[in-house]
Amino acid sequence: MTTPVIRLATSADSDAILGIYAPYIDTSITFEEEAPTREAFQARTDGVLAAHPYLVAELDGKVVGYAYAHELRERGAYRWNSELSVYLAPAAQGHGLGAVLYHALIELCAAQGIKAVYGIVTSPNDPSQRLHENLGFEVMGHQRHAGFTCGQWHDVTWYVKFLTDRFEDDPASPTPFPLLCDQQPQTVKDILDRANSSLR
Repeated sequence: MTTPVIRLATSADSDAILGIYAPYIDTSITFEEEAPTREAFQARTDGVLAAHPYLVAELDGKVVGYAYAHELRERGAYRWNSELSVYLAPAAQGHGLGAVLYHALIELCAAQGIKAVYGIVTSPNDPSQRLHENLGFEVMGHQRHAGFTCGQWHDVTWYVKFLTDRFEDDPASPTPFPLLCDQQPQTVKDILDRANSSLR
């Protein structure tokens, strides 16, 4: 495999990202059971981009993987937490790209002021479980019989990684990612540069 390039996603990447995601609908990896329409997925993509980091990996100009953060829960008190997701096209799997995407995503979340990130993994899923363990996540708990899809019940394992040990009495709210890009462009560039250097 030639060397992929990791960059920030844009709204224009939505169709390519949907192309990677849609085949996962037929697996237990995502509990979504019908592929979203282009319009619905575009709205979903734009919703993430409005506040959270979203990365894509390109290979020879084609998007072959992506990772993004999104809110863990809707209520305001949860805003210091993010749930993470990463998906790769089949040809991009098994080369360490997912770990590089995920690590860069975690660094961007930390730069925002996020205090904890979570991975929610259908079990068993050995590659995803290894990914989280290798990146220092801890098992927070197992949700038994969490969902019924693909003809059977599936458990879910919740992973957590704390990005700080500082939990102030008056914490500043996390910086929306577009604002972080405006205010700290060098920080964002450095994180992407480190990710891409690790792929060479």
